[in-house]
Amino acid sequence: MEILLIERDSKGFAMAQENDNQLGMMTYSIASEQLIIIDHTDVEAAYKGKDVGKKMLYKIVEMAREKKKRIIPLCPFAAKMFQKLDDIKDVLH
Repeated sequence: MEILLIERDSKGFAMAQENDNQLGMMTYSIASEQLIIIDHTDVEAAYKGKDVGKKMLYKIVEMAREKKKRIIPLCPFAAKMFQKLDDIKDVLH
């Protein structure tokens, strides 16, 4: 599985794909130089429960750390993961 991170203007997304098939997407908005807002997560039904959402979140967290950004998780899935996972709370706004 490959996780791509793409940004355009004030929006961005992490996309999980495998063999040219899209498995899921997590979208975010760039609110400022220091802040991004994760607003939606979607995983194809056949891949739910296989950590696709978590892997996309980790890719966005990795980018946030590199760019010294903080994250507001408006998406219910991302919010739940931030509550559950201690190793990503350093980028939580």
